[in-house]
Amino acid sequence: MDAVSLSPKIAGRHASPLKIAFGGMAALAVAMGIGRFAFTPLLPMMLNDRVVDLPSGSWLATANYVGYLLGALLCTVQPRIWAGNPRLPAIASSTFVRAGLALTVLLTLGMAFHAPGLWPLLRFLSGVVSAVVFVFTSSWCMARLAKANASPLGGLIFVGPGAGIAASGLLASAMVALHWTAATGWLVFGVLAAALTALVWPIFQGADDSRPLVPVGSDGGARSRGTAELAFLTFAYGLAGFGYIITATFLPVIAREALPPSPWLDMFWPIFGLGVMSGAFLVTRIPSRYDYRYLLTGCYVLQAAGILLSLWLPSLSGFALGSLLLGVPFTSITFFALHEVRRLSPTNAASMMGLLTAVYGIGQIAGPPLTTFLLDHTGTRAEGFGLALEIAALALATGAVIYLALTRAYPLSRAGR
Repeated sequence: MDAVSLSPKIAGRHASPLKIAFGGMAALAVAMGIGRFAFTPLLPMMLNDRVVDLPSGSWLATANYVGYLLGALLCTVQPRIWAGNPRLPAIASSTFVRAGLALTVLLTLGMAFHAPGLWPLLRFLSGVVSAVVFVFTSSWCMARLAKANASPLGGLIFVGPGAGIAASGLLASAMVALHWTAATGWLVFGVLAAALTALVWPIFQGADDSRPLVPVGSDGGARSRGTAELAFLTFAYGLAGFGYIITATFLPVIAREALPPSPWLDMFWPIFGLGVMSGAFLVTRIPSRYDYRYLLTGCYVLQAAGILLSLWLPSLSGFALGSLLLGVPFTSITFFALHEVRRLSPTNAASMMGLLTAVYGIGQIAGPPLTTFLLDHTGTRAEGFGLALEIAALALATGAVIYLALTRAYPLSRAGR
């Protein structure tokens, strides 16, 4: 990518659709793949260094998810606050993206210092920032891609979290083999985040595009039905946040509990990341004529199967395939859900994206404390993890049923899609 060679004054406005998509990909790799999820492969290293124990590690994860919820809520109300007060200066989405990326670098580097009392605050702020970057990167990039008639490239944006997850997992595995400390790992990830931020900085320029993300089609006169449909969509999306988060937080720890020592144990998280990447690539090949609610149903079923597979087949192959199945639909769920938001609320999409992200965050917050509770109230840690994963799979199955019900209650006209 030659984004760094572009003039800052024209980069954001005149970057090609492919550069915009890759810029969004890199931004989400920083904010999500590193800012949020680098904690997962580094948690076993932190446990090994005895700087945290499992309960405190769980609460660090929870602090991040609470921050993610707050950041999403801020994204939901920010457009209303600015629109209702003309004295406030207009702030472009690209400005939020840049500020968020810079803060992600600083917060990640901050975790390298041995200051356990500050770590919950740093993880909380990382959650806030990651939600802001996610919402504004998605809306900014997808609006420009839609204007350029290149909406299918939006799937490439969501390759970013998977790329960050895979890279952080592989780097953490190498650092474990080299007997590096977790503090060194945080430093390495901070430097990587800084490099990616510098690469895409010139792309995020220019004012927001006021054009609606999608035109109101022949279903425009039936938008009154969208309120109820959006409510069910939002609830089901929150179930996805709960369904994946237990595995996404504790996968390396769960694998170590279930399997004998093996160098392959550190590969399950990178496999999850590769699954995320491949799923995001696949959605760019799906024609827009399909009802995304059916696709969401399939994604939830795949994730539930991935979770249950690691329980039914607690082996290297079972964990590997389960990690892949969990990862493939991960950002595909987000991509399809955001397209549903654009269909149901085309002129208020950014705010609704923030609401969906907030409810997703509520689902994430519930996962780690539930797991900690079950670990404390079951006979063994393996039993506690197993019960937590079964509950997560049930939540995903419930979400799949909701989407199927929506297809029956609110059928799409051929012209409406």
